[in-house]
Amino acid sequence: MNGQTPFQAIGVYNQQLSVKERTCVPTTTMSGKVVSALIRLVVNAGQAKPAPPVGPALGQHRLNLMAFCKDFNARTQHMKPDVPVSVTVTAYTDSSFDFSIKSPSVSYFLKKAAGLQSGGGKAGHEVAGVVTVKHIYEIAKIKQQDPECQYMELEAISKSIMGTARSMGIDVKRDLS
Repeated sequence: MNGQTPFQAIGVYNQQLSVKERTCVPTTTMSGKVVSALIRLVVNAGQAKPAPPVGPALGQHRLNLMAFCKDFNARTQHMKPDVPVSVTVTAYTDSSFDFSIKSPSVSYFLKKAAGLQSGGGKAGHEVAGVVTVKHIYEIAKIKQQDPECQYMELEAISKSIMGTARSMGIDVKRDLS
């Protein structure tokens, strides 16, 4: 499937919906449940509440908001509270759900490593910050635990992170001496 979700591989997304939420053609999973929607959210670790953006996104599919909030907060309690975590919620037609949690985005890690609030305004012309290869390696090790990256080599993930750093105006140095 070359890094695609099962829904992307068989092309069942309705492309006219927003990026945040895509309703798919009813598809039966391996457990026999029929999928009604895939909902993608970014929520701070340990801080899921039934208020916006979580409440409206899950409520329109008649999902149990408190169950999601309790499960999410329990599964992210080991993380720092202000870390933005990407969550993909699979809603089924019987109002049940499953969700998977991914690590924070590469840009979040790069900004933290470089000590920045935002990336550079003119990538390639201005240097907004500097990170070392060790920082890149540590970020790659964390990203390798994500489901879509678990079979990728660490070198390939590191090269991708270096490209992201370059596009943000962050220099990658071998040593900060």
